[in-house]
Amino acid sequence: MGDLKESDTAMRLLDRSANITTRYGGDFVQSINGLEAGSSGGRPQDWFFYVNGVESPVGAAGYPLHRGDRVWWDYRDWGAAMHVPAVVGSWPEPFRHGYEGERHPTVVRCLNAGRACATTRAAVRAAAGKGPSKGDPIEVLVGPWGRVRRDPVATQIERGPGYSGVFAAMRRSGRGWTLSGLAADGAPARSFGPGAGLVAATRRYDSEPVWVVTGAGPAGVREAAAALSPARLRYHYAVAVQGGQTIPLPVP
Repeated sequence: MGDLKESDTAMRLLDRSANITTRYGGDFVQSINGLEAGSSGGRPQDWFFYVNGVESPVGAAGYPLHRGDRVWWDYRDWGAAMHVPAVVGSWPEPFRHGYEGERHPTVVRCLNAGRACATTRAAVRAAAGKGPSKGDPIEVLVGPWGRVRRDPVATQIERGPGYSGVFAAMRRSGRGWTLSGLAADGAPARSFGPGAGLVAATRRYDSEPVWVVTGAGPAGVREAAAALSPARLRYHYAVAVQGGQTIPLPVP
């Protein structure tokens, strides 16, 4: 989206790249190239933006950009989730340049992940940038959902997209779990088989993002780990993976 200049904000960069209108004193975007915030079929629609895969905590006019930042503007239904705090669709960010002007370390935590652990570590290592990092780490949790859900941030996914921003449902099925994809309104839209996996990111308040590479069982975790690439994640909030196919979440 254009070339970054010193002292650029997300709004200035967008204004050079598209026809826009703004509101609230110019701090927030109202329309981009004629597509305007409002409602459709009674559902609220608006523009949101992410820098390196993390939702901005401020309006675009107040968000300073840094070299290497990836800015993604997305128009979505926010009735089921006012906030989607982190997304996977800017891979290799935020591992390469961090977010909000700081590059963070990364920790991959393997929880009975089997060979999916090595696959994930290799992908994250390749994504990571060089140079100093500081602050708390971005965590990548790898393993079956029965283990991953013990993490206090990851378990928000079970509470629905209004809490986690992840349009997926993990529900108990006998002694295991099943994965379902949700539509933009939060309703169940697609059920997946026992070998399906999930790649998603979430965040609690202003803490560091937590990524999950998971599935109902080992096969799903392996599917999820294999999906860690720009070709499969780009411009998706999260993805379900099954039989080598990538299904964006929310389900279209």
